[in-house]
Amino acid sequence: MAVKGSIVWIDLLRILACFLVVLAHCCDPFVGAFDSDRSSFLWGVFTGSFVRCSVPLFVMMSGVLIMPTTLGMSEFYKKRLGRIVLPLVFWSIILPLLFALYLNIVGYSSSPLIGEDNFNIGTTIRKIYTFIFSFNYDTTPLWYIYMLLGLYLVIPIINPWLKQASKREIQLFLGIWLFTLFIPYIKMAAPFLGYIGNFGNMEIFGVCDWNSYGTFYYVSGFIGYLVLAYYLVKYPLEWSLKKTLAYAIPVFMIGYFITFFGFVNIQKYFPGNYAYLEICWYFTGINVFMMTLPVFVLMQKINFTPKVWLRKLASLTFGIYLCHFVFVQISYDILDNISYLPVMVRIIGMAVLAFAVSGALVWIMKRWRVSKIFVD
Repeated sequence: MAVKGSIVWIDLLRILACFLVVLAHCCDPFVGAFDSDRSSFLWGVFTGSFVRCSVPLFVMMSGVLIMPTTLGMSEFYKKRLGRIVLPLVFWSIILPLLFALYLNIVGYSSSPLIGEDNFNIGTTIRKIYTFIFSFNYDTTPLWYIYMLLGLYLVIPIINPWLKQASKREIQLFLGIWLFTLFIPYIKMAAPFLGYIGNFGNMEIFGVCDWNSYGTFYYVSGFIGYLVLAYYLVKYPLEWSLKKTLAYAIPVFMIGYFITFFGFVNIQKYFPGNYAYLEICWYFTGINVFMMTLPVFVLMQKINFTPKVWLRKLASLTFGIYLCHFVFVQISYDILDNISYLPVMVRIIGMAVLAFAVSGALVWIMKRWRVSKIFVD
């Protein structure tokens, strides 16, 4: 189960997944245009749909690097939770301050996602102290850290099972988990088949107003990506690159087409229904899984001599993820003023600029022991 010799593909995967996350957030202002700028909306969805595999890839890397763990529960919590709680607190405070500072200096934002009250003193203070409940707009990427904390809490519990589970037993778990990836679509289809819900609540499989924990609650979500990564490293596909590509490309493209056309058509036929709109972009939906798996198995095939620069860049990715969102906003305002640039060029330009500036900031912060703990 050791991943010795696979550090190159892990480093590449970290860089790729991180850039795709930045690119995804660069699409959001254009997607937010909806019918007010249909061309921008479509380009935003076209690009944003392509990068939905970014977060699942991050989770799968955790499965590769952490599981199975030899640490006891308390030791694991001390090492892993401590490493991400401090960055969570730090950036939950700093990002709203940076947003407020920037938006008060420039005086406006052309982004359709920014409201007039988003950067006044009262709103900023409220954002800072309410992070104990959840993330806010300024700290949008930090939703992942809240989720990751939950995964870290459960890893020591599933770790003993993984160590002794047979290949067939892991496959059985993954089969159940794969079914849960269809649940959002089953829920969408249920009303057309006569389902009327429970006192107005349209959730399925036992979920209702007084119960959030339905049939598949405990075997669904991101935990499946953790187990899948563990499985693919322990039992890698012994396929040639040619055969892998022959399967991976069609599967990825089918997943992408479902993601893109599903999002566009839901927006068209269910305008204003944001709950439905997000379904095709769910990280734990079957279509996004179909995009994630091919990328992961293809990256496993990469094998070349490790490069120092690659390792150093990969070491910046966690920090880039934490701080990039404010630079996405700034890059949007800069490039939005160059209206003659095609939308696709602006999106990619934003991503490159935000990624580069974030990387430079993280590199600087890693030079000092005090600031290093918030990006490392």
